[in-house]
Amino acid sequence: MPDSASKASALSSFTDWSRQAFRFIVDPIARLLARSGIHPNVLTFSGLAGNAIGAVLLARGDFVWGGILILLMGPIDALDGATARARGKLSPWGAFVDSTTDRWSESVIMLGLLIHYANRAATQEMVLVLLAIVGSLMVSYTRARAESLGFSASVGVLTRLERYLVLAPALVFRHPEIALWIIAPLANITAIQRTIHVRRQWYVRDVRRQWYVRDVGKPETKGSKRPADDC
Repeated sequence: MPDSASKASALSSFTDWSRQAFRFIVDPIARLLARSGIHPNVLTFSGLAGNAIGAVLLARGDFVWGGILILLMGPIDALDGATARARGKLSPWGAFVDSTTDRWSESVIMLGLLIHYANRAATQEMVLVLLAIVGSLMVSYTRARAESLGFSASVGVLTRLERYLVLAPALVFRHPEIALWIIAPLANITAIQRTIHVRRQWYVRDVRRQWYVRDVGKPETKGSKRPADDC
């Protein structure tokens, strides 16, 4: 049974918390979709297609309808994984496709904004979009790379769900620049937070263990007194 620290780690981002908090809504819909025979990948690629159409609208300056469409695509992102779970078809391949299309969706939305501002020679907004793209991708990369090395990295002030909740309403109200001023710095700060978080875990897991073996002469066990943490 996982201990409280493990549970806290698993729910350490707002995105993870929201998945648990709204399962009572998402799961019944997912079971209905599963009984209807809808494949989770259909939902995944439908979400990507919808966001791509929304990006085209943003590039044309139609923020309201583009924002509404992007808002409507948000629940689909939650339903594909839940539908796979309801069908008993969870798989590493499905998780990979889901994560990859999420990155494409977010990037294509930002690309739509970039084209819009480039057509108007709005240099400041273009820089903000580029910083938002870099930050958003780095938030995802730092978590993926950390987990591939055995660390957790779901911490941070602005994960994907928060970025979605900031951007979509701002588009509907015709002020995407407000969202960009929030996402551009905070997404990059989140990536830095995750980097620091992984560094601390590495220090505890590897560096302090090596010191213990060197100083005590045997592997550290639970309850052993460790060297002082200077991290």
